[in-house]
Amino acid sequence: MAITIQHSDHTIDGMPIPSLDDIAEQHMALTPWVARTPTFEKHDFPTLDDTRITFKARGAFSNIFALTDSERGVTCVSGGNHAVAVVYAAPHMEVGVKVIVVKTASPARIVLCRRYGAEVVLAEKLLEAFDIVRRVEAEEDRLFIHPFNGYRTILGTAPLGYEWTSQAPDLDAVIVPISGDAAANPSIHNIGVEPSSPDAMCRSFAANHPIRLDSRHSIADSLMAPHTEQYSYELCRRRIDEIVTVSDDELRNGMQQLFSEMKLEVEPACAAATCCCCAGRKYGCRDVFTTYVRVKRR
Repeated sequence: MAITIQHSDHTIDGMPIPSLDDIAEQHMALTPWVARTPTFEKHDFPTLDDTRITFKARGAFSNIFALTDSERGVTCVSGGNHAVAVVYAAPHMEVGVKVIVVKTASPARIVLCRRYGAEVVLAEKLLEAFDIVRRVEAEEDRLFIHPFNGYRTILGTAPLGYEWTSQAPDLDAVIVPISGDAAANPSIHNIGVEPSSPDAMCRSFAANHPIRLDSRHSIADSLMAPHTEQYSYELCRRRIDEIVTVSDDELRNGMQQLFSEMKLEVEPACAAATCCCCAGRKYGCRDVFTTYVRVKRR
């Protein structure tokens, strides 16, 4: 089942950094399993002068492609969305899955995990969930699919760049929502966006090392990583030029505009990048593309 990819010589924390060849090969490997992310034109979203918009994520397949014969399945830890992605991908590859989900996750996400046939273990808090998933990984010989760290998770996200550049070339900047990682193109201006709390990557940048948060409060539960990891932190330091934070009120406004103008009913995290543009923030760039809901401004 494992798909071998030639790694670049550059590493972080013992893991390779995806090269352009790695990303191109992963893009082709993902093609049978995920739809190409579409874009929408300006008239679909009149608030943003001249825009294009799109949405997708697919790190779970990338990890499952690397599953070895000795690993008897996969496991993950999640506030909900990552678990749904893993339990969606696993049956397609005929792999068993056990997910660790925090009790505060949306009940709809937990129901969806069980509907896909996953074994679901509930944890009181996300930090406890990480402890549980490590035990499951060791005791049950399962591959742990990290929600925001590691070569394979980042590699799975990276092919999005192929979709952006093929449909919206000549960009000046990309706005990327950050939880514990971010996919970024080093050739253009990359802006990370986080909730004002938790802002783990922003604090990591200030501290010049990965950090762990004691408390987290935001309506964007999909962007509430309890800590940053060395690999994803270092990638962000190399690729992200600027980090901005958004309040819960800004997230609500972004959600409202997406619904009223595009009839898209999205969760708060999906509006994080878009609300930066809706709030009238200036980045000194002409062409801006946002991820989750990503906007190209001419």
